[in-house]
Amino acid sequence: MDKLRSLWLGDLPLRDAFWGWAVRGGLTVNVTTTLLFLWLVSRDQPWLALALGYGCSVPYNIVAVIGVWRSAARHDGLPLHADLARGTVIALMAVLSVL
Repeated sequence: MDKLRSLWLGDLPLRDAFWGWAVRGGLTVNVTTTLLFLWLVSRDQPWLALALGYGCSVPYNIVAVIGVWRSAARHDGLPLHADLARGTVIALMAVLSVL
């Protein structure tokens, strides 16, 4: 829970926030919830699929975007890396939230 709090506050290094939470974590959460969504729809439970599929992935994506954004604001390296991380995480999470 401390790591999640650190992510939310932007206290994590940009590398950890972006690669660990946004890319790896985002793909894991979104692929899992998409598979769950498809399985529930195939079982004729579309409302449960919608609630679980988007109810888990969208909040995670929002937290990941905010965490990366805040970590980018504190990044001591090249400003280009912070800008690329912000732009990429917005695009990645938007695509993953729609799928």
